[in-house]
Amino acid sequence: MKLRRRLSAPALAALACAFAMQAAAQLRAAEAPPPFTPPAPGSIPDTPFGEVVRQGEQLFINTPAHAAKFVGNDLNCASCHLDAGRRPDSAPMWAAYVLYPAYRAKNGHVNTLAERLQGCFRYSMNGKPPAADDPVIVALESYMFWLASKAPTGVKLAGQGYRKLPPPAAKPDYLRGQEVYGQYCAVCHGAEGQGQKNGKHWVFPALWGDASYNWGAGMHQLSNAAAFIHANMPLGQAGLLSEQQAWDVAYFMNAHERPQDPRYTGSVADTRAKYHDTEDSLYGLEVQGHLLGSAAPPSGGKLRAGR
Repeated sequence: MKLRRRLSAPALAALACAFAMQAAAQLRAAEAPPPFTPPAPGSIPDTPFGEVVRQGEQLFINTPAHAAKFVGNDLNCASCHLDAGRRPDSAPMWAAYVLYPAYRAKNGHVNTLAERLQGCFRYSMNGKPPAADDPVIVALESYMFWLASKAPTGVKLAGQGYRKLPPPAAKPDYLRGQEVYGQYCAVCHGAEGQGQKNGKHWVFPALWGDASYNWGAGMHQLSNAAAFIHANMPLGQAGLLSEQQAWDVAYFMNAHERPQDPRYTGSVADTRAKYHDTEDSLYGLEVQGHLLGSAAPPSGGKLRAGR
């Protein structure tokens, strides 16, 4: 006669819990975005296509020099997409390429990759958009295509975009952000957010003022700025700042004037209602006694007549 061993109720519960934890871990692994590594920097092919890819790479890292008629400030594409668009959690280009065409709430329709790049020139570069078939757009698209070699399409890859932060424990604060900025950021970006040059070449970008991105750029949104800062700043010391510090310094940075939103209607209040009606934007709000947007220099920067 065989004896049948019975498990006690606590043992059964523990076993069920173990199975549930294992199943949950497997589910998380299955749902996790796949990793991806772009091609090595020196592996661009020596072909006619590779030549255009190299042009795109140079456009990306030294944008004003190679796309002067479309750039109104002193930023490069690589100012916000670090390591020439390669670095994860810095909105890398290899992860962006595979997601387009895509619907964007910002303009209410499906955007091609070319249109998305045009928006970058209009807002982040405070300039004007090249035509979709302009050599500048073609070169940038080619560079992005090459970076995304062998990446799956229509899939959100690990490191895509900026790593979203949870809501801050405390409401972002100007004075706390000012303290963080002075301690960790001013040495590179300047006490007045003006950036830093090495001769004629910009080493660290301006964070506000006429030489920076305008009020229509994605980086003016607190969540984007905080996510970028927490994942990437200070340069070479990513993760040094707490999440709260990242929110605070993002608030401080974006509580300064910058070039006007190109969609400006002639009224700050109306422009906020149409394009900035969110807690993520400080445009049209009063901070430290100043109504943001009311003293913004006109959009266009260096491209404005006579400059």
